[in-house]
Amino acid sequence: MATNRFVDHDQLERDIRAGTIDTVLAVFSDHQGRLVGKRTEGQFYLDEVAHHGTENCNYLIACDIDNEPLPGFRFASYDKGYGDMRAVVDHDTVRYLPWIDRTALVMCDLVDVDTDGPIAVSPRQILKDQVAKATAAGYVAMVGSEIEFYLFKEGFDELGARNYQDLTPNGAFYEDYHILQTTKEEDVVGALRRHLTAAGLPVEFTKGEAGRGQHELNLTYQRAVEMADANALFKNATKEIAHQHGKSATFMAKFDFAETGSSGHIHSSLWSPDGATSLMAGDGAHHMSDTFRWYLGGLIATAREFALMFAPTINSYKRFQLGSWAPTAVAWGTDNRTLGFRIVGHGKSMRVESRIPGSDMNSYHSFAATIAGGLYGIANKIEPPEPYDGNGYSATDLTRIPASLPEALELWRGSDIARQCFGDDVHHHVANFAEQEWLAFNRTVSDWERRRYFERI
Repeated sequence: MATNRFVDHDQLERDIRAGTIDTVLAVFSDHQGRLVGKRTEGQFYLDEVAHHGTENCNYLIACDIDNEPLPGFRFASYDKGYGDMRAVVDHDTVRYLPWIDRTALVMCDLVDVDTDGPIAVSPRQILKDQVAKATAAGYVAMVGSEIEFYLFKEGFDELGARNYQDLTPNGAFYEDYHILQTTKEEDVVGALRRHLTAAGLPVEFTKGEAGRGQHELNLTYQRAVEMADANALFKNATKEIAHQHGKSATFMAKFDFAETGSSGHIHSSLWSPDGATSLMAGDGAHHMSDTFRWYLGGLIATAREFALMFAPTINSYKRFQLGSWAPTAVAWGTDNRTLGFRIVGHGKSMRVESRIPGSDMNSYHSFAATIAGGLYGIANKIEPPEPYDGNGYSATDLTRIPASLPEALELWRGSDIARQCFGDDVHHHVANFAEQEWLAFNRTVSDWERRRYFERI
């Protein structure tokens, strides 16, 4: 298990007083998984923010990716005046960011300004609530992730000015495991690896992936909330460091239909309450314990209904293509990369890899859905189907991952299991985001439509 290296409050205070740190980022995740919040001057952080947090408009977890307030939410609206919520510092999450001069970062939890009660629909709280359920059931959920991204030669500003057309991937050929090509990209990827390590994140390795300019970075497995925090920081750092080198990076699930999609594979396992003993291996079929078997059964049983938590955007569903390294089947096998779930490892390292999420996932949501599905399986002793041995893409008798955002939305809307696992408020909040995203898409005319229909229809 990873050991994160955080900075304690006393050290932060000493460094602020010495002038080595003069800025603290007090941040939290929005619905899209982006870090949002405030930069605070060092002394003001010590005097005020460390004790009282910061106040932020509550529309930040009820708006779209353009920060446009969205209708239909119970939590926040114009009718309710879009009031404040308080971001309370989690003092166990302080890190120094070596790629930004004299800057520290701390994660925050969102609470109601009047009651100090947690905001149930905030992403970090959604995950913390599932972790609490696992704890109550006698489990510690450990999670690891493999997140892929594409690196481009142009910077964000240049690509934005030309509507993200004519992108130049940073590599000229498919570079999966390729050392020469990835050496050419060490200006950015090497800097990312070293900076994240210096910031205390448990980086294992980077590698070239199956696309041109595509990379994967792995962080050592750890407890679920810590892993989601690490993923949010990693994705933010990737873009900031690429920008500093005059380049850009994307975590879109499918930036170009002709290119390999970018995945966000989740490795998960359950451990004893002290976090010392894995509960997955056993004497049963396929060397699984009862706990693991029912956990897997729950993941498979809820995969379609929970798809919005793993694939949150219109673009997410472009990734699920036959023969593409992204799965299309809700099935499992031992070390079979054509299926939604893959069993890997032996003994204490035995775990299930979900290959369903893309790199555009909000890790707080996807980890919460993983834990919720697994606990549901254990509580109801759900048996998984028999493992599939063969090519899951060509199988004709396997259940399929939803093919579109509207299909996933309808499955989520109709899911009594989702309401039971997450509560009605979270269920409604997630559904409304997906519905508003679909409505926004349908209010847009795309370049594809103009190319196809302008002259010839």
